Amino acid sequence: MANFNKVLLIGNLTKDPELRYTPQGTAVVNLRLAVNRRFRNKAQELKEETCFITAVVWDKQAETCNQYLHKGSPIFVEGRLQSRSWEDNSGQKRSVIDVRAERIQFLSTQAPKAQPAAADTLEEPVASEPSTQDAWLEESEEQSNAS
Repeated sequence: MANFNKVLLIGNLTKDPELRYTPQGTAVVNLRLAVNRRFRNKAQELKEETCFITAVVWDKQAETCNQYLHKGSPIFVEGRLQSRSWEDNSGQKRSVIDVRAERIQFLSTQAPKAQPAAADTLEEPVASEPSTQDAWLEESEEQSNAS
């Protein structure tokens, strides 16, 4: 039997990304996403429901998301479901299902939320430069060409 695990989401961030690093120095950021669904019920009343999902982003893409995204940012997430389990401080077993993001696309152009801290991060675009999406894609291409 074949298996398939693919997730496509469009939604808005419910809070600012918070970048952290693993002990090995790998960047990781959780993006808390609200995905809305509008529908009509049996009485033909327009209803809306919201699903809250966490997308986990790794490596350079995590740093780029942290730099350019903020609460309310609309994004497209492509990835796969992953489950995690752990034991909390009280000994209770906990588990969660997240989206392991493989690709994030910014759906609006915006200035970075903060000045870059390191020289290898994206430079802040000015009005005459391409959008943040273009800058992100150009940097990805430069990294591919350098490899």
